[in-house]
Amino acid sequence: MNNKKWMSFLLVIVGNIIYALSVKLFVLPANLISCGTTGIALVVNNLLNIPMSGFIFVFNVVMLLLGWWILGRQFAMTTLFSSLFYPIALEILNRLLGDVYVTDDILLNVLFAGMGLGLSLGLVLRGGASTGGMDIPPLILKKFFRIPVSASLWVFDFCIMMTQMSFHPLVDLLHGVLLLIVISITLNKVMLFGTSKTEVKIISEKAEDIRNAILSKVDRGVTMLHGEGGYLHRDTEVILSIVSNHELPKIEQQARSIDPDCFMIISSVTEVWGRGFSYGKKHINNTK
Repeated sequence: MNNKKWMSFLLVIVGNIIYALSVKLFVLPANLISCGTTGIALVVNNLLNIPMSGFIFVFNVVMLLLGWWILGRQFAMTTLFSSLFYPIALEILNRLLGDVYVTDDILLNVLFAGMGLGLSLGLVLRGGASTGGMDIPPLILKKFFRIPVSASLWVFDFCIMMTQMSFHPLVDLLHGVLLLIVISITLNKVMLFGTSKTEVKIISEKAEDIRNAILSKVDRGVTMLHGEGGYLHRDTEVILSIVSNHELPKIEQQARSIDPDCFMIISSVTEVWGRGFSYGKKHINNTK
């Protein structure tokens, strides 16, 4: 197993441990309305007094077999470990921590549960796996009916939250919605962490000098776009470059020092793939 696979394996383990910790320390003590497999387990535990970890284990196995049958063996294998490790981790934490809890403040429990669950889901997804359970039905719906996963997942989560209203006051539904929002925001941040970059477009009469400065002094690639001024219809050159956030001040300094009147457009890019970013730079001698 190479280093990349070991890192992915480690992310899945750490993600599931954080997920179990978040449920044990924040969701369960505060009796929060939850979503996904954990939410179903809370309903079953309340109605039938079946241990959560045992139900989650069985439910994940059933969903895993369903995913294997409909979505294929490769999907099932990538999800197998994560699906089975989470209920085991939750049971171990239940035995080790007992009745330990962090705070009685309901909003703090909602916020930290949401951040913990979002972080853990992000780590598992970045490890190339799935948490299984209620992640699988939306994937099946997408395969057969082209329903977006995010849309069906939100519908499932909301329905699961509504089933818990029989033993929760209405205000808990608001806390549940807030929990979903925090999970979504945190998950998006984790998925984009380390991949966001900055796009720079520079329009200048000294485009060639700025291009050379970016290539030689910042060591970042550029693309020259050919444009036309909208008012005078003059041909113009547009410099396009994707840089990391710490390289942006260098680009600005070089451009302003060469042409103080240059027009610069700066925007955020969520993810970049290609030479110099997702894999190493390759320098080629310019003999032109």
